[in-house]
Amino acid sequence: MSHISIHPEKASDKDAAIGVCPFGAIERDATGALFVGGGCRMCRMCVRRMPEVFEFVEDAEAAPAVDKNEWRGIAVVAEISPDGALHPVALELLGKARELAAARGEPVLALAIGGRTEAAVQEMLERGADEVHVYEDPELSEFRIEPYAAALSDFIREKKPSAVLVGGTPTGRSLAPRVAARFRAGLTADCTTLGMSPSGDLDQIRPAYGGNIMAHINTPRHRPQFATVRYKVFPIPPRERPHGAVVRHKPPRDGLASAISILESRPKPAVKGIEDAEAIVVCGRGLRRPEDLPMLRELADALGARLAGTRAVVEAGWLPASCQIGLSGRTVKPKLIVTCGVSGAIQFVSGMNGSGTIVAVNTDKDAPIFSVAHIGIVGDIYEVVPALVAAVKAKKEAAK
Repeated sequence: MSHISIHPEKASDKDAAIGVCPFGAIERDATGALFVGGGCRMCRMCVRRMPEVFEFVEDAEAAPAVDKNEWRGIAVVAEISPDGALHPVALELLGKARELAAARGEPVLALAIGGRTEAAVQEMLERGADEVHVYEDPELSEFRIEPYAAALSDFIREKKPSAVLVGGTPTGRSLAPRVAARFRAGLTADCTTLGMSPSGDLDQIRPAYGGNIMAHINTPRHRPQFATVRYKVFPIPPRERPHGAVVRHKPPRDGLASAISILESRPKPAVKGIEDAEAIVVCGRGLRRPEDLPMLRELADALGARLAGTRAVVEAGWLPASCQIGLSGRTVKPKLIVTCGVSGAIQFVSGMNGSGTIVAVNTDKDAPIFSVAHIGIVGDIYEVVPALVAAVKAKKEAAK
């Protein structure tokens, strides 16, 4: 088993050596000798900070051998509703897959599983897929984990894609880990950045430890490489003349069996969420009390925007959870976002830093939000917001 080895003869300062572990896993025994305790998370921070004292020892026999030349292509798993509608996160992933595949000269493979796939297949061809592999059957109309996992597994065994990208939706978060486990491969959830190394390894970056660090994850000895990505993280590529091929597969009959029986499906009423808004006004901790929310609603109405909030505001019950932006909320990419009294913690910024124009209002000139804002206003929101409302209304009146 891989482990952290300590070279005690090189540990001249044992207290400093103990302090390098952020989890307190470096301890002393009764004799004063250093050892790695059960709290070790294998983060290798000790190795990076004191390489002369700590060494990461990998179990070569446990590492599976993989011929990377056998695995080619970036696969995108499309999510298709029973009525044949394609979830737009698949289109975003196709654009990123095209970018990743171009770095290696590999094809972009799309996978369509469902009962009605015609419209979705055509859409994916127009967005740059080189091949669209279709598993269509009435038994696949509704999502059930066993048949969908069987279809995805069959596709991977046949095509051997180097990487598999799945939308970070409830369906994708159920499907991806089950199939990744079947191939004894890891899965990086909710990636915010994806890249491709020259060796064909997928560089996966996601916030970790509550968003306090950005984890860079790499799996050089496993294929395929699995990653899920939330909606609105990447842009949708423009339409182009279809050039790809459609490959139809017969779903594995033994894989269509399921312990799940769908008795009734009730479509959820369509509600336009903050993810689809072109303009958003965000309420942060700078708002002193919920009774002052109408001030921000007035700004949102003047701009034709939706009102959203940070985690603190939502947890306080001032706004519903559907209005929360950030790692534990929604990812948005509006043309305009105005943050009011938002400090700009990485947990929040990760959910909105792809916005077109970011306007930040905060009394603290050193607030982290100003590092990502295109326009920064240092001031009290109780003074700035009414002035903004007046300016917007005046401009509208002048335009009449």
